Amino acid sequence: MYGFMGKVLRVNLSSGTISEEPLPEEDARMLLGGSGLATKYLIEEVPPGIDPLGPENKLIYMTGPLTGTTSPSSGRFSAVAKSPLTGFWGEANSGGKWGRDLKQAGYDGIILEGKADAPVVLVIDDGTARLQDAASLWGKNVFETTSALKEDLGKKFNVSCIGIAGENLVRYAAIMNDEHRALGRCGLGAVMGSKNLKAIAASGSQKIEIADKEAFKEATRAASDLVNESLLKMTLEVYGTVMVIDMVNVKGGLPTRNWQTGVCSYTDDINGPAINESILTGRRACFACPIACGRETQIESGPYKAKGEGPEYESVGVFGPMCDVNDLEPITHASIICNDYGLDTISTGSTIAFAMECFEKGLLTAEQAGGIELHFGDAAGMVDMVHRIANREGLGDLLAEGTKRVSEKLGQGSERFAMHVKGLELACYDCRATKITGLGFATANRGGDHVTAYVQGPTFLDIPFLIVEESTIEDVTVENPAEAKVVKDMEDALTTFDALGACKFMGMALMAEEVVPMIASATGWDMDVAEFRTAGERIYNLARAFNVREGASRADDTLPKRLLEEPLPEGPAEGLVVDLEPLLDAYYEFRGWDKATGKPTAEKLKELGLDYVVERIGAT
Repeated sequence: MYGFMGKVLRVNLSSGTISEEPLPEEDARMLLGGSGLATKYLIEEVPPGIDPLGPENKLIYMTGPLTGTTSPSSGRFSAVAKSPLTGFWGEANSGGKWGRDLKQAGYDGIILEGKADAPVVLVIDDGTARLQDAASLWGKNVFETTSALKEDLGKKFNVSCIGIAGENLVRYAAIMNDEHRALGRCGLGAVMGSKNLKAIAASGSQKIEIADKEAFKEATRAASDLVNESLLKMTLEVYGTVMVIDMVNVKGGLPTRNWQTGVCSYTDDINGPAINESILTGRRACFACPIACGRETQIESGPYKAKGEGPEYESVGVFGPMCDVNDLEPITHASIICNDYGLDTISTGSTIAFAMECFEKGLLTAEQAGGIELHFGDAAGMVDMVHRIANREGLGDLLAEGTKRVSEKLGQGSERFAMHVKGLELACYDCRATKITGLGFATANRGGDHVTAYVQGPTFLDIPFLIVEESTIEDVTVENPAEAKVVKDMEDALTTFDALGACKFMGMALMAEEVVPMIASATGWDMDVAEFRTAGERIYNLARAFNVREGASRADDTLPKRLLEEPLPEGPAEGLVVDLEPLLDAYYEFRGWDKATGKPTAEKLKELGLDYVVERIGAT
């Protein structure tokens, strides 16, 4: 197979057996790779209703046809499992260089099943694989684990691993690679921990065969030139993703004090220029990336002494305005220790912010929390709580369950301001300031996720998205809000990037007509733009089918009541709430899903070649 290695590694941790199997090329073409292929394995091999932290769950790593090639920003890979945080489809995507290294080791993906009797490491070395004892690594965090494995195996090995949070089954634990790159969302680190798998180390020198090398070289050169000329690159390479904070704040949509307001008064103290002037030591790029949005930072002394990567925009948002902390040092420190523990920063900071509001409203007392009090603006308390969550100590044990479960335990109306969708904590864009973002949050297959559609681009950031049809609005033919089709098209388009192994930032700089030649010349497929777009829709419907099989319905495609019923109190978006239901009706119509249930219809699934899913979800 061109563009692929043509093999998947299957590891049964219960029996210790390791085998290889061919990657089905027909499935690869229909689902592209990455999260698409992984989702097909998940829905076919994981029985309905299983415990996400039980041995029946499977953790599936998968690269795409562009992963590890010279196409721009092609170092990415995905992992998929049933999420222990949401109970639905769990997917995470990461950059760095690990995806490339897995492919060069000879494999497109890994299917991890069962549970090892004791901690183990999976070592993949240029076409061979083995399990080795990890007793000496259990109880160590990400940085130490990575260093120890490189010392033991050799520096050529790249490491994907969990820290203490994953071992302790924190429901939003992340899997880290290249130390600071994260399979961050949905708690896949807890799935890895539940299997007693501490790490996967990969190294190899195998080549990725390209079908038409000259055409691929020309297509990637053209794509790289466009990226290099884009405004996106110019801003991201200078300020990183934290450039977003001022753009969101100026529109009144920066969640502050657990979404009580959308306006923050101190963004100048924590934004991109502030990072550059105070703690920035360098910039870092993922494999084949022309942008280098990663920040290398250091706090040299004091209680928040730290050195590492970040913080990214979302980390600044949750540990800054969300917790009302106006100091870069504790924000950066909290972000870096999350990377070391293996914690999703969005869920961690959001859950802490929720607890702060519960304390201030008297719904959570110091007595209940073992003598701890949390208040907005308490930087030291916020950092301390990160440690407690990772170690499941005291109140941290409760908060390690995530905002949804904490609110269910506390009750007393706290669910109104428990800021999640489907159990996944929301990213830092207040959709009362732009309702299209709310629809994206509500319909995202993995929950309150900002990059499934990233409709924040044309709304908050005024960035055009070229991979979506130019006729998105003009071709609307039903009498429903046009914004719903934008969300649907963005979901389909950006889903393809998680399948290809490419960064979604490329989706902000390239048209589909520039992406497809890279796929076609790499794989040898005679793919056109229409087939490319259909693949994204197919993957999205397949993930939705998994959720429906696990009990999801229209009732789950909603937002916290704070966003639906409590108007923003100040700023440019003062007085606004999200009127979701008309948008949802329109969205289902554009999707071809049943409006009453939110279930894909049998007609739609068959149209997409997903006939085998119809019976699994009882589609009609």
